[in-house]
Amino acid sequence: MGESKRRKEKLGEDYGKQENILPWVPITKDQGEKFVKWTTQGAWIGIFAMIALWVIVRFVGPGFGWWDVT
Repeated sequence: MGESKRRKEKLGEDYGKQENILPWVPITKDQGEKFVKWTTQGAWIGIFAMIALWVIVRFVGPGFGWWDVT
């Protein structure tokens, strides 16, 4: 328990706050992890949307006679 008190005295008001990724970037590690999570999810959504569009253009449209794939 002594180590905790020493750390609290050393950090002062910053005790318990998350540290930034880099000193000059005002983004915490938790915010960085959330950003990576959101962008990864967005990338997967984009991949599935591209596959759905390809299926529509390649198979659905020609199947209904909307256009010809040459």
